[in-house]
Amino acid sequence: MKTGYLIDMDGVIYRENRLIPGATEFVAALLGTGTPFLFLTNNSAPTAEDLAVRLRHLGVTGLSARHFYTSAMNTADFLSETHPNCTVFVIGEGGLLTALHERKIANDGIRPDYVVVGEGTATTEKLAKAHECIERGARLLATNPDNWCPVSEEKTRPGAGATTAFLEASSGRRAYFLGKPNGFMFHCARRRLAGSGMAAPEQVVMIGDTMETDIRGAIESGLLAYLVLTGSTQMENVCDHVYQPTRILQSVADLTQEIVTGLVSSQVDSPLGAPRSSGGRSGHRHQTDVFALYKPRPRPAMTK
Repeated sequence: MKTGYLIDMDGVIYRENRLIPGATEFVAALLGTGTPFLFLTNNSAPTAEDLAVRLRHLGVTGLSARHFYTSAMNTADFLSETHPNCTVFVIGEGGLLTALHERKIANDGIRPDYVVVGEGTATTEKLAKAHECIERGARLLATNPDNWCPVSEEKTRPGAGATTAFLEASSGRRAYFLGKPNGFMFHCARRRLAGSGMAAPEQVVMIGDTMETDIRGAIESGLLAYLVLTGSTQMENVCDHVYQPTRILQSVADLTQEIVTGLVSSQVDSPLGAPRSSGGRSGHRHQTDVFALYKPRPRPAMTK
């Protein structure tokens, strides 16, 4: 059965400006075997070309713009499919502006159909203008729901979700959030995989490090969900969520042998010595039984 992969970037392929060990070999295995794959990111600031250049500087070669799909591109796809010829007022950076321009979606600072919020600095003037546009009837749309984004290992900055929350509070209007975990992001990504020029995959796997976006979105979209432990989610936090990953990996390096040989790797059967359970919806012989790791938390004492 041919498998296609949707792959998150930050926390899966790199952390800040450092590649995660084994990521280069993992991408080389995908390219060398002709495996359909697409990098999926909620970061709306860079273009697909920017991301290809960044990975090349980090040491990952052989990639081009067609290997990337961002929340900015997803937003442009959403607007062009649901409201052709609409106009927008944008709070965001180059990746979002480029994606909208490529879809011939015009900027309008007077009476736009939508206020679109992406990643990037939001000045007081921009926020005031966006608020005025919403008051005149513009609908509020966000490229992604992330409230914060990493700047370094010690620092973060407000994300598109935080900026959108400000406008929701000031205008009293509710926003619609695209990007992961919205199913439209996964629908469009699967469609791109199928039209990549390679054989359409019979099954699609999402590889991510964040339960709230990557894993939740994959599960709700009917995809297989592989969690890696190199990013924001730690093993002890997995069972805090109702939805659970199909498999848990130490890193994407655990999948390299499986991609090259087509055989299920024993490295991802039980990554931390967790008990195995046979079967499962993925069709693999083993997968991590994360519920076996669960220890109920003591209930707090009731106070009078």
